[in-house]
Amino acid sequence: MPVPTAGRPTLAALLNTVRAHGLRVSTARRLVLAALDAAERPLTAEEIAGKIHDLGSVYRNLEALEAIGVVHHVHLGHAAGRYELRGRTAGWASCEGCGRSTPLTVHQIDAIRAAVRCMTGFDARFSHFPIAGRCPDCHHERIIG
Repeated sequence: MPVPTAGRPTLAALLNTVRAHGLRVSTARRLVLAALDAAERPLTAEEIAGKIHDLGSVYRNLEALEAIGVVHHVHLGHAAGRYELRGRTAGWASCEGCGRSTPLTVHQIDAIRAAVRCMTGFDARFSHFPIAGRCPDCHHERIIG
């Protein structure tokens, strides 16, 4: 499922944010941001490194970009951590059956957060880990199969 582009900062705006935080816009940092900007889903460091060929540099840049709030990492299921531009999605739902991950909107996350708060008083965050369960296809298959 493509990630919505409305209100998403441009690559130029992201680079300006990097500069505004006193970081140099190196070639590697630009490539990391370009890879994340072009991606329709969160990427692993290894996927990003495929374009840069230096995994250590990718991790160092991701750490620096996360420290200034441009990038954040998420865990989708039991796989390796993934990275995406902050604000790209409000959260994720991850299927334990097929492994498919679906981006969630702010409206969806707010409704889930409100339900959790109402039932438990707990103010839940869904930015680092997905909401895990079964997608409609796997749920249906499990009922019928």
